[in-house]
Amino acid sequence: MADNARAKRLADLIREVVAQKLQRGIKDPRLGSHVTITDTRVTGDLREATVFYTVYGDDEERASAAAGLESAKGILRSEVGRAAGVKFTPTLTFVADALPDNARTIEDLLDRARASDEAVRDAASGASYAGDADPYKKPGDDEDDTTA
Repeated sequence: MADNARAKRLADLIREVVAQKLQRGIKDPRLGSHVTITDTRVTGDLREATVFYTVYGDDEERASAAAGLESAKGILRSEVGRAAGVKFTPTLTFVADALPDNARTIEDLLDRARASDEAVRDAASGASYAGDADPYKKPGDDEDDTTA
């Protein structure tokens, strides 16, 4: 089993090689400039690599980019094997990265929280106290207090 540093180096190399090959070497129109490689992870035995990618566009472009990556998997793997020089070239699995969707969900939640805070701020701006402004008793204020 390989050490984690070696797996990390191989993962970084795979990410760079796949990104460069997608940008310059593959002529598939489905894989235009809107595919971005975000991360790569390699198993401890260096046999399998998971490549995370994002596609800027609608669901149709995401589906066509996934099909394009699947069809270019062999070319990309051979290019990784050529660049890595390892005994066994890892198999590549492409997974759409959920980071942009998660970020969009968080932004929507933050927008709703800001709107809710603004509504509370607007409701509180004209409000007055339910009782006196100073609810605490002070010595000498109450006439019933008698000191003996």
